[in-house]
Amino acid sequence: MLKALFPTAPLAAGGAEFHAPSIEEFFPPVVLFEGTPFELNRIMIIRLIVTLAIVLFFYFGTRRMTLVPGRFQSIVEMGLDFVRVNIAEDLLGKKDGTRFLPLITTIFFLVLGMNITGVVPPFNVAGTSLIGIPLLLAVIVWFTFIYAGLRKSPGKFLRNSLFPPGVPWYFYIIVTPIEFVSTFILRPVTLTLRLTMNMIVGHLLLVLFFSATSFFLYEWQEAGLFRLLSVGTFAFGFAFTLFEILVAFLQAYVFALLTTVYIQLSLAEEH
Repeated sequence: MLKALFPTAPLAAGGAEFHAPSIEEFFPPVVLFEGTPFELNRIMIIRLIVTLAIVLFFYFGTRRMTLVPGRFQSIVEMGLDFVRVNIAEDLLGKKDGTRFLPLITTIFFLVLGMNITGVVPPFNVAGTSLIGIPLLLAVIVWFTFIYAGLRKSPGKFLRNSLFPPGVPWYFYIIVTPIEFVSTFILRPVTLTLRLTMNMIVGHLLLVLFFSATSFFLYEWQEAGLFRLLSVGTFAFGFAFTLFEILVAFLQAYVFALLTTVYIQLSLAEEH
């Protein structure tokens, strides 16, 4: 199905062939440890590099904090304060916001770091463009909001989630299955697919525009005036690169925000 949506057949023009981007872009060959349980391809290596970079960023940014912060410490504090003030405490309050802040902060910066590699040479592909990382984070969020609800109100959480108060009893035949699917199935599914699909589409668009630029400018020897099309494809590619930077941030913000919202709903008084 995916190969039908993203065909790999080349387009011939003037003796050259233009190869459109395909879904195989996200399944690169193994680079290290082939044939072992630890084999790594380019995307896996990107994920490891991003994870290490985030750990080092916060380690060196917080190990010698001073009352009057330097430039690097200020950047780290600004990022941490953004998540704490605008996401965690804004929705959960100070007490619960502080309680779940490590998880929300980790999700935000991990997703942001994995997303931004899609526009960073020589990586040029997002670590979240394969479903593994988004799915793992969505499962963690799923367990977290269920844990939060059961710990806050073990006797009420499941009952009020599946049987909302104020609904006539005979409507529960319809309402309860809908609530079960929307709360316990669709939440992790939508978290996973929203992030993965955005990164896939963004990567394919960038590859399409910059591949077309190279094709018109260098590979199509008989292009003539058609070489001017490379200006347009490069302009679109540059514009979409800036847009992908915005999308990388927005997807990290949305993922962290929805995580907080789900926890907030689990902690709500009606539960």
